[in-house]
Amino acid sequence: MQVSVENTSALERRMTIGVPAERIETEVNKRLQQTARKAKIPGFRPGKVPMSVIRQRYEDGARQEALGDLIQATFYEAVVEQKLNPAGAPSVEPKTFEKGKDLEYVATFEVFPEFSVAGFESVSVERLSADVADSDLDNMLEILRKQNVRFEVADRAAENEDQLNIDFVGKIDGEAFAGGSATGTQLVLGSGRMIPGFEEGLVGAKAGEKRVLNLTFPEDYQNLELAGKTAEFTVTVNTVSAPTLPELNEAFFNQFGIKETGIEGFRTEVRKNMERELRQAIKSKVKNQVMDGLLAANPIEVPKALLENEVNRLRVQAVQQFGGNIKPDQLPAELFEEQAKRRVELGLIVAEVVKQFDLKPDEARVRELIQEMASAYQEPEQVVAWYYKNEQQMNEVRSVVLEEQVVDTVLQKASVTDKAVSYEEAVKPVEAPQAD
Repeated sequence: MQVSVENTSALERRMTIGVPAERIETEVNKRLQQTARKAKIPGFRPGKVPMSVIRQRYEDGARQEALGDLIQATFYEAVVEQKLNPAGAPSVEPKTFEKGKDLEYVATFEVFPEFSVAGFESVSVERLSADVADSDLDNMLEILRKQNVRFEVADRAAENEDQLNIDFVGKIDGEAFAGGSATGTQLVLGSGRMIPGFEEGLVGAKAGEKRVLNLTFPEDYQNLELAGKTAEFTVTVNTVSAPTLPELNEAFFNQFGIKETGIEGFRTEVRKNMERELRQAIKSKVKNQVMDGLLAANPIEVPKALLENEVNRLRVQAVQQFGGNIKPDQLPAELFEEQAKRRVELGLIVAEVVKQFDLKPDEARVRELIQEMASAYQEPEQVVAWYYKNEQQMNEVRSVVLEEQVVDTVLQKASVTDKAVSYEEAVKPVEAPQAD
């Protein structure tokens, strides 16, 4: 077998492979002999059909099959011989494809980029630290109460945080528009569910009252046909209901699976959950800063095949998340390219750090992480046992731990500043940068 390789770009390789005719004929004959043993042809007993008849009937198919298998096999042999690492399936173009002659074909493909991860010293990380104060716990209890609020009909004017049952009709230039009307809809004033001015315009209204609101859709409204337009909404208030917060009692605690522990026991469980959320938030923010730093210090070219695969994976995830009748390939690739590029780059960089430092998942940390996740459930021992019986889940946890070890490796050389903050600041999600 003859092999030559041409570098057509930083990552693309054009490999010409020649396969001797003798090897082709050997593979063809092997298939014909297998066919001869089981072929059923009128006038001949099974296994006694002359090879000349077998060739006449089956040689073309056997040759096509042999050539396909040989291209697959010799491509693999060639990349191993040339010490190449393909990042995707090759595009194959036969140059000679005639009976009795050597097979020659060209395989064009991308390889994984070869690089060493560097620049750990240039990575800058602000590591937050915080505690769950009693006031944070009190605020969380109020949030939980508000999440379980009940509404009772009230014979008074509507106030902020009341729930109104309303009918409304929206018109633009005197004409009703799609999606601008509803009957019997529930609306909590101050929820921000409606466009600016709608909820504010109903404060002070009473059951049975009708109000006309002249409002303007925001310029950045998601429905471009309505963005920036002025509309008139005629709103009829059917009922006004006031919020009633649940008491902190056993019935309330039972909703969260916490039984017969009293208020102090409930506070203890909520604090544990808050502390777990706090640890995860701090760890996530450190990891994101480390990954941003690695990306900035190690610009690499991404194989198109890997980028395309990741875009398709994100398309499928989007369809699964949002549902609807749309198919993944109907979503524009441009929507996912930036995120896909970041994920592929980070995957390559993290894998190279693992390779450079010969990192292996720390099984003690694996168990610690599983126990941390299991602690959120009522029967943590059963959850731990389930993980250890499920190899796929175990491998996913090991991957997470390996990423944490990569972060720790970088932090040993990175510029790290510790900063004490409040619980709220520590758990607050990082805002995505605004597009220009």
